[in-house]
Amino acid sequence: MYPFLRLFALWLKSRKASPLSVTDTDESSFRAMPWDIDMFCEMNNGRVITLYDLGRFSLASRTGLGDVLRKNRWGLVVAGSTVQYRKRIHMFDKVQMKTRLLDVQGRWMYIAQSMWVNNTCCSSIVLRTAVTEKGKAIDTQRVLDAMGIEHLALQTDEAWVRQWVAVDNQRQYPD
Repeated sequence: MYPFLRLFALWLKSRKASPLSVTDTDESSFRAMPWDIDMFCEMNNGRVITLYDLGRFSLASRTGLGDVLRKNRWGLVVAGSTVQYRKRIHMFDKVQMKTRLLDVQGRWMYIAQSMWVNNTCCSSIVLRTAVTEKGKAIDTQRVLDAMGIEHLALQTDEAWVRQWVAVDNQRQYPD
C-alpha cells in the first residue's frame, strides 16, 4: 500500500520548513517500519523506490514547484531511473533521505536521491522526470518561468549522467 500517512506527515512538515531554492538539497528522515521490511529482514527494494517518491514530493513542496503544479494543473512523471543499493536498511533504522535537482535538459529534469543510515549511504537513485500538461511532458523553461526563475545555475558537472542519458536513449523499448 502507498504510504499515504507518511506522505501527509511529510507534507505537514515541509509546509513548516523553510523554503528551498531549486538548487538546494532537501533532507527528510523517517524510520524503517515493519511494513517496509521483506522476508530477508531488510527494507524491500520496491519500498525504497516508493519512499524516494516522498523525497521528491518534499523537494517540490519546499521549492514552490508543488504550488506551481497545482495552479497550472500540471503533473509529474518519472520517465526513467537508475538505482544502486549498497547497504541494507533494517527495521527501525533511522533513515536520512537527500534529494536534489541534478540537471535540466530540454523537457527533462534529472533528480538525484540517496538514503543514509548512520552517515553511510545505503542506496542512491537518479531519475529522469518531467512536468506534464494534459499527459505530455512540457519544456522545463516553461516550468522555471512559472516558478519565477530566470536563470538556473546548477553546480553539477555529472558527466556520467549525460552518458547514462545517451546510452538510455539508444535502448530499444520492447514491442
